[in-house]
Amino acid sequence: MGTDTSPLDYSAIDRTVASLLHDLLRFVADGRRSYVEVMDAWRTSCPRLPIWEEATERGLLMRARDESGVSVVRITAAGRAFLLDGCTDSDLPERRLGANG
Repeated sequence: MGTDTSPLDYSAIDRTVASLLHDLLRFVADGRRSYVEVMDAWRTSCPRLPIWEEATERGLLMRARDESGVSVVRITAAGRAFLLDGCTDSDLPERRLGANG
């Protein structure tokens, strides 16, 4: 019933989306980022590549409030696992993208 879209299910995402997810996660992981900063940096005019939605639906990023009440974006454990698994634009293993063999 439905497609498995767990955070590390590379068969459900293509190379371009995986690469953009990796870039977004690294951007957030590199330092404290406000929600406004993330939205400004990752705004897209292409409705076919909703990277923010993809990252949040897969549980790779989350919104929270810091101690002063500012909305911030944080990388989750699943997001860190995605980064640590080596999912980059230059070395995505074909087997993870659903290729046979």
